[in-house]
Amino acid sequence: MIEPLDILAFGAHPDDVELSAGGTLLRHRAMGKTIGIVDLTEGELGTRGTVETRYAEAKKASETLGLTFRTNLQMSDGFFQHDKSSLIKIIEVLRAYRPKIVLANAISDRHPDHGRAAKLVAEACFLSGLTKIKTSFNGIDQEAHRPQSVYHYIQDRYQQPDFVVDITPFLDQKMAAISAFKTQFWNPESSEPNTPISSKEFLESVRASMQVHGRSIGVAYAEGFTTERQIGVSNLFDLT
Repeated sequence: MIEPLDILAFGAHPDDVELSAGGTLLRHRAMGKTIGIVDLTEGELGTRGTVETRYAEAKKASETLGLTFRTNLQMSDGFFQHDKSSLIKIIEVLRAYRPKIVLANAISDRHPDHGRAAKLVAEACFLSGLTKIKTSFNGIDQEAHRPQSVYHYIQDRYQQPDFVVDITPFLDQKMAAISAFKTQFWNPESSEPNTPISSKEFLESVRASMQVHGRSIGVAYAEGFTTERQIGVSNLFDLT
């Protein structure tokens, strides 16, 4: 029997989660929560690196984040569809690991895979709770499961967050997890072509975005999230 996860984060590509929600995962791991990542694709269309290097980098990043679980659904980078086959793959993982909270890609972003993945994961979270959808995992029939909440992290394009998470104590660990993807980001020793995310300035922009979100709540660094439904609280002092 697989132990349920507290938080399961989905990314269209390896490194999506590290860039935009890595600090949030680290904060909750420090609170004793179990965390995992599902990469939808192998990032095979990336200009730099290879599928093999992306797996090795994802493994190193997973160790830095302290993940309980990580898998890759091997959907087609750039071409995966919002269809039954893709939804079932995600539903099977949701029912196997039964997360309380799901984090997903930005609803709208520069890379078309991000918005498509956001809608795909959010819909799968709903459908996963329908008992008449039958699935199995490792040959065992699965029970329906619907996560309590789905939150979308903010990526390349700025979006007004519905809430932000203080990740200040975990900034260095987050940046180390990002740096694990050494073929993708700033590496002065690389001879591969330049891309929009391979410059030193890109990593500076990631840090600057966290500073903008942090300033809104009076901390140094934070990560922002949006939600498609209202968030309820029972204690106003939980809000900062």
